[in-house]
Amino acid sequence: MGSPTDRNRGWYWLLLAGAPPVVAAPLLGDVARQAAYVLVAVTALVAVRNGVRRHHLARRRAWWPLAAAMLCCGIANAIWGAGMALGHPAPTGMSLVDVVYLLMYPLLAAGLLNLAQGRGGSPWAGMTEAGIMLCTGTSLAWILLYDPFVMDPGQWPGPACALAYPALDLLVLAAATRMIVVHGRLTWPDRLLLAAACVLTAADVLYFLAAAAGGGWSGPGWSAAGWVLAFLLIGAAARHPEAGEPVDPETVPARGRTRMALVGNIVLVMVGPAATGYLLVTENHRKDLVVPVVATALTALLLVLRLTHTTVLAGQRAASLRDALAEQAELQRTLTHQARHDALTGLPNRTQLEELLAGQAEGALLLVDLDGFKEVNERFGHPTGDDLLTSVAGRLSGLIGDGDTVARLGGDEFALLLPGAGPAEAAARGDAVLAALREPVPAGGQPLHVTASAGIRVFCATADPVQVLSDADLALYAAKAAGKDQASVFDVAMRQEQADRIRLLERLRAAVDADEFAVHYQPIVTLGDAHPVAVEALVRWLPPGRAPIGPDLFIPAAEDSGLIVALGEWVLRRACADAAAWHRRWGTTVTVNVSPRQLADPHFTVKALAALRASGLPAAALTLEITEGVLVRSGAHAAQALLHLSALRAEGVRVAIDDFGTGYSSLAYLRDLPIDVLKIDRSFMPADDTDVQQSVLVRAIVDLATGLGLTTVAEGVETGAQAALLHDLGCHRAQGYHFARPVPAGAATELLALAGNVQIDQITADQHSDAGRGMSVK
Repeated sequence: MGSPTDRNRGWYWLLLAGAPPVVAAPLLGDVARQAAYVLVAVTALVAVRNGVRRHHLARRRAWWPLAAAMLCCGIANAIWGAGMALGHPAPTGMSLVDVVYLLMYPLLAAGLLNLAQGRGGSPWAGMTEAGIMLCTGTSLAWILLYDPFVMDPGQWPGPACALAYPALDLLVLAAATRMIVVHGRLTWPDRLLLAAACVLTAADVLYFLAAAAGGGWSGPGWSAAGWVLAFLLIGAAARHPEAGEPVDPETVPARGRTRMALVGNIVLVMVGPAATGYLLVTENHRKDLVVPVVATALTALLLVLRLTHTTVLAGQRAASLRDALAEQAELQRTLTHQARHDALTGLPNRTQLEELLAGQAEGALLLVDLDGFKEVNERFGHPTGDDLLTSVAGRLSGLIGDGDTVARLGGDEFALLLPGAGPAEAAARGDAVLAALREPVPAGGQPLHVTASAGIRVFCATADPVQVLSDADLALYAAKAAGKDQASVFDVAMRQEQADRIRLLERLRAAVDADEFAVHYQPIVTLGDAHPVAVEALVRWLPPGRAPIGPDLFIPAAEDSGLIVALGEWVLRRACADAAAWHRRWGTTVTVNVSPRQLADPHFTVKALAALRASGLPAAALTLEITEGVLVRSGAHAAQALLHLSALRAEGVRVAIDDFGTGYSSLAYLRDLPIDVLKIDRSFMPADDTDVQQSVLVRAIVDLATGLGLTTVAEGVETGAQAALLHDLGCHRAQGYHFARPVPAGAATELLALAGNVQIDQITADQHSDAGRGMSVK
């Protein structure tokens, strides 16, 4: 088996191998010539067959007619050759064998037409040009061949089949013309087939002329060489590698096809009438003018059809181009609108707002952010959240005047651009916006009560638009930090505060890696005898060589950045490890604050139980302290937190609510949720026994907790009078500077030891006594 390169060049080797028969054909005798024709025809037939199979030709029906043509040629020449070899005289009239041979021409034409059809496009493409070629060729054949050599002499001395050769050649040339017009860019197989058609026509014309002169049946040597070469070219075309590669008509430039067709039409249209005109001048017999005149008239008609078709196509292309340009312009407008507007609300987006800011001389920018929008999405679903945003967008749009702009910057953040507004007007507009949003907003088929926070930045002509947006965002952050549902006006100091927050966060990240944190412990005592029964673990940041950094500074930063998860886990492990020894000696329990981010961790329960196992601290000796908002919020995070707390509580861990009374203070969650301890916020501490209102509040909280079986712990007790008053009000436990400040683990050990070596059985009795007052002991 040959290499792929040899197989790809098979057409080339076929032509080289066929060169000797082409050269030798004029020298051969009649029988030998017939044998050569048969050999070459069979070779071409095999080449077409192999080419079709090897190249998986896309349009096999175009090549099979060519193979059938070679088969007819081979059969007819084999019969003729056999007759000559047996001594039969050469045929002069039309026989069945002649008909078989002549079938070769329409089969060749059919193959060429199908090859042109195989390129796609209209089935009528190129037909006009083929018709013009056929009419012009008919005129030329009549004027140059049939009229002088057949009609004028009155008789035909040669073989009858020779009369059909030029006429049938016109069919092949017309089909080749269509192939040229349709293909435009000719491949090598196209060129080889075109060459075969031209060589076959030349050989047939020479045979016709020789027959008219009374030549022999076998014809002149040049005709023999031409026929052999034509058959070889057909076989080589099928063997060429490009024969199996379908060509996309879109790759052929329409301009090139049009130019080729135009040039061909001009040449053919000029030649036909010129030849007919010559005949009109020189011919005396009118009957000899019928064929060329009719052919010329048909040529003119076809030309008119071609020009009309071209004009229609040009109009269609122009209309298509106009439509395409209109669609492109509309698409461009749509894309431009989408690039500068929010898809959900239709409001201008950040890009357009920045453009408007850049062209604004002075005015005010209000950034508005919905409070608790995340909870709306989690509780009601994103479709309701989208409805809420759309309704808020409509409400804000109703608050603006001429020249003002409402934009949605993303998420639940909106912006109002107020050209020309000063500080007073901007503040008033901000209050109006917040008041409007406090009214129920329809969303998801129900009214939702939401609030918003606003940041206000008044700017002048020299302000940078990006900086204006950044400053307004800082003011919004300040409004959120101040308690939400309010507006904050930008102050230059906010930039420094932001820079400080960023530096603090960078230091905080480094401090976590550098182990700069420590856990201090503040005792929690029973108010009856001030005996410490528990400690609260409080994290402290102690940078080496620097002053300690207060929790009020770094805890919010750790919460916002997510570092609180790793830090809180470390505090929990450290507190359990420290408290294990205290619990073994004195029964002291430990309370650890847990961040909402920690409770959102799916693995928090596993981590907490792992800390207990590693330290040996019993689960009943650990209390996890959370804020009210963790449990009363709805959504996936609240559900996750509830699962964690319920699972840990089932293991014996207790749950405390920190700063009770400052948040949601829902009575329902006190009854339904897994809670053991209420910690009363320091803001409720009575100043003395004359502070009646605060005393009433504390008694109400204590009575409520006791009725629900919960233990109460008062925070921030700083005087003995407060401690005595709290005891009288029924509060169980307390912590604060009056009893002890937060101290390191070593100092906490000494403090607990100095408090008195109370026996374990006494601690147990105290715990059972506390349980009688409502404290759950697991």
